[in-house]
Amino acid sequence: MGKTTIDGNLFSLPWTQSILGTHLKGKVNFMAVGWLTRVNFDPPMMGVCVNKGNSSSEAVLETGQFSINVPSVDMVEITDYTGLVSGNKVDKSEVFQVFYGDLPSAPLIRSCPVNVECRLVQTVELPTNNFFIGEMVNVHVGEEFLDGGKPDVRKIRPFLLTMPDNRFWAVGENVGRAWGSGAIFLKGEKKPQGF
Repeated sequence: MGKTTIDGNLFSLPWTQSILGTHLKGKVNFMAVGWLTRVNFDPPMMGVCVNKGNSSSEAVLETGQFSINVPSVDMVEITDYTGLVSGNKVDKSEVFQVFYGDLPSAPLIRSCPVNVECRLVQTVELPTNNFFIGEMVNVHVGEEFLDGGKPDVRKIRPFLLTMPDNRFWAVGENVGRAWGSGAIFLKGEKKPQGF
C-alpha cells in the first residue's frame, strides 16, 4: 500500500462531538467541542482542549469546573450552533434545559444522554489552546440509555467530528471487542505479523 505525506495536522481521525458546559461571568454557557479524551483511570479524569481566545476557556479558568455533555445524533444542529456563536456575544443560557449535580459551575444538559461533571485539576498551556484536565466527579446517564447498567452506544447514538472536512458522522456497526478480539493471536490461531 502506497503512502503519501499530508499536512502535519492529522485531523482525519474522528473525535466524539460533545458540548462543554461552563459558567461564564455567572451565566450558563455552552460550546461544541470535539478535542477530548479520557486521560486517567483512578481517579477518573478527562482532558478537553479549548482555544485560549474562547470565552469557555476563560470560564473554566475562572471557576475551575466544567461539564462534558454527549449529545445524540438528533442534536446535531443545536450542538453545531453552540460552536458557531461566542458566549461573549450571545447568551446561550436558555438554549438547553439544565440541571446540576455536585458542582455549581458545571451545568449539565438534560437532553444529552450522557453528562460528566468535572473539577479542574490541571491546565496544560499550549501555544494556541489550553488543555484542561478534570477529575470526573459524577457521570449522569439516562436510564433509557443503559443496557445491563452500562451505557449502550446504540441507545446513546453519539456522533463524531472529522476535520478538515468538517463533518459529523453517526457511529457505525460493532466490529470487535476491546481486550478480546486480539486473543486470536494469543491462542496461536493467527500470527500477528505482516499486516
